[in-house]
Amino acid sequence: MMRSAKSIFRALSRREDGTAVMEFGLIAPVFVILLMGIYDLSHMVYARSVLAGAVERAARDSSLEGGDTDVADQIVEDAIRPVLPGVDLDPQRLSYFDFADIGRPEQFDDENGNNVCDNGEAYVDENRNGIWDADIGVANNGGAGDVVIYTVTATYSPLFKIPFMPEMWNERTLTATAVKKNQPFANQLGYATTAGTCSS
Repeated sequence: MMRSAKSIFRALSRREDGTAVMEFGLIAPVFVILLMGIYDLSHMVYARSVLAGAVERAARDSSLEGGDTDVADQIVEDAIRPVLPGVDLDPQRLSYFDFADIGRPEQFDDENGNNVCDNGEAYVDENRNGIWDADIGVANNGGAGDVVIYTVTATYSPLFKIPFMPEMWNERTLTATAVKKNQPFANQLGYATTAGTCSS
């Protein structure tokens, strides 16, 4: 009885029928996930490159005299939509008088030293919007000689969905930014000197 069991086991251990099928069944899922991941990453890198190039071109066109921001935004959309079908684009522009002003707050008397204009502290409304701003930038394309930061955020659903990783199926976001100085086609408008006080 023991001898026949051993001989059966030996005979079975030497047989290779179905081994290739078993190996393929084990390796195929890993290979498919790896392949989809490569496709997904390659597609994302290509889309980022196309978006960056389109934003750079659109920012340049917008910096010229008579530049049309709507046309510039359409340039970006026309370039990226074939690469990212169903993409949602959010273009934003912030204009400054000079490069040194990027990210700078409006001037104010920081009496309590907390780096925020509050508690009746006086400030200069340099960008003419009636409130103190931690960033002096104005949300538009600016005027002659102004520096403009043009940012486009693209939200899309990945084309190559990786199996067994549902968190990777959600929306993704790509962002491209270009900084340009508008051509000096007229006299540049300086900052205002109107005073104000911060209430909170």
